[in-house]
Amino acid sequence: MKLVRFQDNTAVLAGVLEQDIIRVIEGDFFGNYRVTERLVPLNSVRLLAPCAPSKAVCVGLNYHDHAKEMNLPLPAEPLIFLKPSSALVGPDEAIVYPAISRNLQFEAELAIVVKRQAKNVAAAEAADYILGYTCANDVTARDLQHKDGQWTRAKSFDTFLPLGPCIETAIDPGNVAIKLYRNGKVKQASHTGNLIFKVPELLAFVSEVMTLYPGDVILTGTPSGVGPMEAGDTVSVELEGIGELTNRIVKG
Repeated sequence: MKLVRFQDNTAVLAGVLEQDIIRVIEGDFFGNYRVTERLVPLNSVRLLAPCAPSKAVCVGLNYHDHAKEMNLPLPAEPLIFLKPSSALVGPDEAIVYPAISRNLQFEAELAIVVKRQAKNVAAAEAADYILGYTCANDVTARDLQHKDGQWTRAKSFDTFLPLGPCIETAIDPGNVAIKLYRNGKVKQASHTGNLIFKVPELLAFVSEVMTLYPGDVILTGTPSGVGPMEAGDTVSVELEGIGELTNRIVKG
């Protein structure tokens, strides 16, 4: 099932995406809801980010192919960092290239969407705390990341957390093809079977550190092929079974 949030005139609504039609729901993805008979054409509304996280917990160096590309040893445990909620944008919204950066880069990722409050969750129970999965782009000012030696500034500018287009509730997160297109050309192509730390391990690890709330996301890492973006580019993250998240780059 594909869950979406969308703007219909001035109202923000939620629904189930069925091909080119959205079936409106009453209630909340993260609580009780009812699927209604009200139908809205997809092309008549604007899709929003499918959730509004209080935080995005991101995982660095979590693909075997990316570690090999970077000539780095495999990590002994997940390397995590945060993106603020203020970085959130949805499908077809602009990613702003900060004036102080000279090397803006894309990172295609599978994102876990948390269903209910989670703290000290065992890996074997992780599925009970996951609503589904969405596409993410961990936008990074790479020059600032190298300059600072830690990642907060480089990862946290407004618009650096594109999510969408939907939350897919019925896929195997360990069996998903992942691609990124820059101006229609494939720049990243891998598979979540290459993840070093799998989804249950990640949720357990993160929830040992911090409480996760409904709608929070965990970005599971990016594969090999990360590279630059320029103002005027169009960048799309494509995840098998979920869909395609497209954003354009504009000059800040």
